[in-house]
Amino acid sequence: MLPFRFVDRVKFIVERQLVKGAGFQLLVVGVFIGMISLVGGLLVIPFGAPFEDVGDAIWWAFLRLTDPGYLGDDVGNWQRLVSTILTISGYVVFMGTLVAILTRWLIAKMTDLERGLTPVTLRNHIVVLGWTSQTLPLLGELLGSSGRMRRFLEKHDTNRLRLVVLSETASAAQVHELRNEPGIGRKARQIILRSGAAIQPDALQRVACLDASAVIVPSAAHEAGSLVTSDVETVKALLSIAAQARHLGAPLPFVVAEIQDVRKHPVIERAYPGEMEVVAGDATISRLMVQNILHPGLSEIYNELLTAGEGCETYIRGGDSLAGHTLAELASQRPRVIVLGILKPAGKGWNIQMPAPSDTLIAAEDRVVMLARDYAETEPDPKAPALPVINRGQPVSRPVVASGQVHRVLVLGWNRRVPSLISEFSSYSQLRFEVDIVSVVSARERQQEIDRYLGEQRDVICRHVEADYMVEGELRRVAPLNYDSIMLLSSDRLASGEEADARAMVGYLQLEDLLSEGGRRPQLIMELSDPDNRHLLAGHQSEMIISPMIVSHVLAQVALRRELRVVLDELFTVGGAEIQFRPPHDYPLPASTDFQLLEKVVAESGEVALGIWRNQPDERGHHVKLSPPRSEYLDLQAGDRLVVLCST
Repeated sequence: MLPFRFVDRVKFIVERQLVKGAGFQLLVVGVFIGMISLVGGLLVIPFGAPFEDVGDAIWWAFLRLTDPGYLGDDVGNWQRLVSTILTISGYVVFMGTLVAILTRWLIAKMTDLERGLTPVTLRNHIVVLGWTSQTLPLLGELLGSSGRMRRFLEKHDTNRLRLVVLSETASAAQVHELRNEPGIGRKARQIILRSGAAIQPDALQRVACLDASAVIVPSAAHEAGSLVTSDVETVKALLSIAAQARHLGAPLPFVVAEIQDVRKHPVIERAYPGEMEVVAGDATISRLMVQNILHPGLSEIYNELLTAGEGCETYIRGGDSLAGHTLAELASQRPRVIVLGILKPAGKGWNIQMPAPSDTLIAAEDRVVMLARDYAETEPDPKAPALPVINRGQPVSRPVVASGQVHRVLVLGWNRRVPSLISEFSSYSQLRFEVDIVSVVSARERQQEIDRYLGEQRDVICRHVEADYMVEGELRRVAPLNYDSIMLLSSDRLASGEEADARAMVGYLQLEDLLSEGGRRPQLIMELSDPDNRHLLAGHQSEMIISPMIVSHVLAQVALRRELRVVLDELFTVGGAEIQFRPPHDYPLPASTDFQLLEKVVAESGEVALGIWRNQPDERGHHVKLSPPRSEYLDLQAGDRLVVLCST
C-alpha cells in the first residue's frame, strides 16, 4: 500500500472543513490569516524594527494584511518588502476569500428562502398540495369566489384568505406565472409557495396542514406504466397527515382529494379518517363527455357552470336562515335565482331531491341548491317585487328513450381517461354504443388497460385501430363521416399540455378537411389540456372541453362548499337529475311567452326551466342563455330548444 503524502493529508483535512459550511470556511480562512500574520511578524523582528515584543510585530503584520493604507508608514527596504507581500496576501486571503465566502453564503440563504423551506406560521388557510396543470386555474377559482369565500372565512372565524401551495421546487418563475395568470394578477401576494413533495411528511408540516381549514390534493401527471401514480401519492399524503395528527394529538383538517381511478375511492377513505370529499377527476370528465354525446350542445352549459367567468354557477345555501319556508316561497323572494332542489340529511350522506316539489318545507339542517350569476343573488332582495309563486308537483321520470340503433363513436387519441370513458358508456344499459379507438399506442396495450379497468364487463363493443390521425391518408381510411360522434382527446404522454393540445388542434384541422367533403356531419367533441389554447380555434365547429379548468373548478368549489360534490355527481351520472334539451312543442306554450311563463308551464310537468338553447349563436358564438330575466320575451325560432332540469 502506497504511503500518503503529508500534503495530501493536509489537503484532505482542509477540504473536510470547507465542505461543512460558511462557518467552518470562515474558521479556515481565520487560521490562514493568523498564520500569515505570525510569519510576517517574525520576519521583521530580527532587523531591528521598533517593536517591543513579538505581539507588537504580529499586530503590525495583521494591520498590513487587512488595510493597505499602512504602507506609507514603513521605513527600510525590508519592512517595505514584507509589508507589500502582506498587503497582496490580504487582498487574496482577507478580502477576496472572505468576501467570496460571505457572498456565497448570502446567495445560498436567499435561494433557500426563495425555495420556501421554512414552515409557515398560519392558521385557517387553504393548502394546495402540488403544482400541476390544474394549480393555476384552481387558485384563480379560489381567489375569484368572493361570495363563497366570504362565507368560508366567516365559518372559520378569519378575515383574510391565505393560500399555501406545495411545489416540488418553488421558484421565482412560478411567482411570475401566478402574476400573469388571469384571475390572480395582483392577488398573487396572497399565495405562499413552499418546496417539497406531498409524499414527504416534513413537507406537509412545512405548509402547516394540520392548522389549515381545507387541504386540496390535485392529481399530478405521471408517465405511462409508472408504478408511482398520482393516486399512490395521494394515499401517501393522506396517511402522512393522519399520522402527524395522531402524533401531535391534533384534529384532522378537511381534505378535498382528487383521484384518477375511481376504483381507489374505498382506499382513499380508508387512508384518511377525517372529513374528506373525493373528486374522481377522470370519471368526471368521462361523464361529461358521455352526457354531451347524449345531449349535443351540453358542453356549453357545463363549461359555463363549471368554469370561472361570466354566466351562472351552482350555489348551495344552508337551511338555518331559510327554515320554515317552502321552496316556492324561497324562489319568489329571489327574482334572479332558479331553485334547482334540496338536499336533506340521510345518515352520513344526503337525500337529493332535484327537482323537488315547490311545497317542500326547508329545515335548518337542509341545503338548498340554486342557480345564479353571483352569490349575492342568493340573498333575498327587499327592493325587488316578489315573483308569483310557482306550483311544481312531484317530478315525473323522463329517461332517455332508447332508439334501438347503435351509436357509433370514433375516439382519436389515447389517454388514461379512455378506460373510464368506456366504463361510462357501459353504464347506460338502455343504449347501445360501438367505440372505435384510433391511436399510435399499440392495440394490445390499450386493450389491457380497458380489461384491467372494466374486468368482465363487455356491454360496449370496442375496436382498436393502430394509426396516426395526424396523417391524412390514415385518417381517411378510418372514414370519420361514417360515425355519429367523434372525440378528439388530448394525450397525456407528451411532455406538456401545450404539446398535447398542439397535436389535438392540428388533428382537428386535418379532420375538418375531411368532414367538409360532404355528407352528414358527425358531432365533434375536442378535449384540451391547456386553458390558454381555448381561444386559438376561432369559429370552430366542435364542442370543446378544457379538462383542467373543469376539474379545478370542482376541487375549488367543493373545498368551499363540500355538498356541491354530491350535486355534481347527481347531475352528470346515469339516473337521477339530468339537464336535457327539449323542443318547445313538448309544452303547451302560447305563441308569445316570457321566461316567467315558461317557468310556470314547465313546472306543471314537475321540471325546472333553466334557459334557452338558440339554434343561431349570438355575436360571441354562444348558443345557451341560462336564467334570463323573468320578463324577457323569448321569441322562440325554428330549431331553438328549452333547457330543463328533469328526473330520469
